[in-house]
Amino acid sequence: MKRSGFSHATDQVNYQELIRQTAIHEAGHAVAIHLGNQQKLLPPVFFQIVVKKLDADFPRYLSEPCPHCTAKVEGGRLIHTLPSSIEEATDDFCPAQKQAYQQAFEADIVNLLVGPLAEARYIASRDDEVINAYLVNLNALRYYGGTSDLELAGEYLECFIADQAQREKKIGELFMAAFAFVHHAPNWRAIMALADYILASPKAVIDCEEVMALLNGYLI
Repeated sequence: MKRSGFSHATDQVNYQELIRQTAIHEAGHAVAIHLGNQQKLLPPVFFQIVVKKLDADFPRYLSEPCPHCTAKVEGGRLIHTLPSSIEEATDDFCPAQKQAYQQAFEADIVNLLVGPLAEARYIASRDDEVINAYLVNLNALRYYGGTSDLELAGEYLECFIADQAQREKKIGELFMAAFAFVHHAPNWRAIMALADYILASPKAVIDCEEVMALLNGYLI
């Protein structure tokens, strides 16, 4: 049933915006995985962007649920399998290995948060609104497609830090790092360039080598 007050043309415009928001969200993840990890001197990691092309008339109205995303980053995590605890996983590590493992943990969480933050920044810019880390806080990321990202970040933190107060402090620090990444001008240009590339690509899968070749032009 068509929603009252919305024309088909309006719905199509809004739907195209949802497609663009999704592309920017996933581009944020991909840019953080490649450029962000590279800036932290972390090892490269495999990922790909799976693109789903939808018919122009699907869904016809925004009141209908949309079971498909236009794009989705697969892979890209430095920690492939979460341990029961970071202490257990690093029990026989030397100090340097423990530090590297912790850096990988934190990088994965930041990379999760960058996606919804990129979407939030785009929407704020589009609507000519101010955005800062207080107006768009951690919990607000659920409104920018970040529910699953926050849930996974929470799983990381549960095996990373036992104390709830310390977990909240750490996620706050990592949120600010993700916010700074998105608002760094070269990173933002890279996110927008990759989002345009995703939207224009005829491929069903964009591999990481292709993404890296594009993004390397945006290195600081």
